[in-house]
Amino acid sequence: MKTRNLLLPMAMVFAIGAPACTTVQDASTGDLEAVKAQFVGHYELVIYESFRPNGEVVDMNYVGRILYDEHDNMSAIGMPKDLPARAQESSELVQAGFAYWGKVSFDLPNGIVIHHVEGSPTRGSWPGVDNIRYFEFTDEGLLKLSLKNAEGQTTGTLTWRKIES
Repeated sequence: MKTRNLLLPMAMVFAIGAPACTTVQDASTGDLEAVKAQFVGHYELVIYESFRPNGEVVDMNYVGRILYDEHDNMSAIGMPKDLPARAQESSELVQAGFAYWGKVSFDLPNGIVIHHVEGSPTRGSWPGVDNIRYFEFTDEGLLKLSLKNAEGQTTGTLTWRKIES
């Protein structure tokens, strides 16, 4: 399976090697089950930041949702906040954002959640690719999913807030 660390929606794509993946079969059951339980839920995107090589931090101005369920599935969708207005101004198909779904696994020692992409109507090259995300749950209850390049530098962070029912 191909593995990519993708910075959305920019063309900066960095391939990295597949990490040792933690699954239900080979993880410490208690740790893995606790992390999986913490992930389960619906989240709204708070901010999507891109970190440029020159040190500039750019708010990508996105809205989105991500879902993790108790059966190791995920789905994510996001788009620029101004996409509807841009689409109304053009007679051409306006493309931006991301949408995909698949299975989830974890590399707990490295703080990684792996999205095994099964389908994506917006990114034809993604099915069969692993999207690597470095995760952190903050004291404020936010989920941060970061992207890193081949050198290990963070190139983007999507910060999510769980939607309470």
